[in-house]
Amino acid sequence: MPHYVYMLKSISHENTKTYVGYSTNYKKRLLKHNSGRGAKSTRGYNWVIIYKKLFLIKSKALKFEYQLKKNRKKRLSILQDYNESRS
Repeated sequence: MPHYVYMLKSISHENTKTYVGYSTNYKKRLLKHNSGRGAKSTRGYNWVIIYKKLFLIKSKALKFEYQLKKNRKKRLSILQDYNESRS
């Protein structure tokens, strides 16, 4: 079973907000976030996926998710790469 770590970017407010999560089905999880049934901190925002990484082992995915949540520099780098690719 595939395991994904993903990063979302808010598109509905002036201030950019990011969120890092884990799922086995990131597309379905994005729909939950955008419908207000996702994580509490994502409610009230509309989101796009700006990064995803596939893992075959759940424990490795969860470890990477934890590291990415704590690594603000890496999150900013992913956000900048996304913004540059959209320019």
